[in-house]
Amino acid sequence: MAKPSSRGPAPGPTIIRQLAHAAGTPLPASSPSVPDRLSEWFDWNRAVALQGALDGRLPPPEDGIPAFDAEQQAECMQARETLAASIEGMEAQLADADLDACCRQYQSIQRSLQAVAGRLRGRLRDMLAQGEPARARLAEVDALLEQVLGPRESFLLAKIPQLLKQHAGRTGSTGETTTGSSTTPHHLAFVRHLQALLRSELELRFHPIDGLLAALRPH
Repeated sequence: MAKPSSRGPAPGPTIIRQLAHAAGTPLPASSPSVPDRLSEWFDWNRAVALQGALDGRLPPPEDGIPAFDAEQQAECMQARETLAASIEGMEAQLADADLDACCRQYQSIQRSLQAVAGRLRGRLRDMLAQGEPARARLAEVDALLEQVLGPRESFLLAKIPQLLKQHAGRTGSTGETTTGSSTTPHHLAFVRHLQALLRSELELRFHPIDGLLAALRPH
């Protein structure tokens, strides 16, 4: 008789734990299964579309799509490094900034993360669709998942600045004085908290890109 697996559920993205901590909300003891969660987000029409992406006829390959090569992979790595550098630069840029300025800078970098990751993901998916049927089908599934899950993801991530404002108001963690200047220890800790969240969002947004890159690399 086979022994039941003792492995627990796969840990969720780091950003979930960070936000739960900021909100003072305990995480559940166990995470819902992926199929159960997806069933809440897929209506009947989207479920039929997913079935078609998995089993249906594939669309013909588009013309003019470049082949994946080392240059394409290097561009993805460079884009990720550039975004990471913009996050690291926040500490100096926000040294004397007030709470609203901090949140505006957070939102600006968020928009960059979304735009760059979306562009790279779409281009890698187009390249994948030019390959063998199994890869082309993976591209179809990824396109549908982005269509279904992308708006929900963006909506939830866009709420983070407001959550941070509430957290700062409860804890006084911005370190602002009545004159609006920043007291270094608390303000620096707040900015570093923003950076940690953005690093986690960067990782979250690049998870699909990493998967597409893995599928495109020769095996």
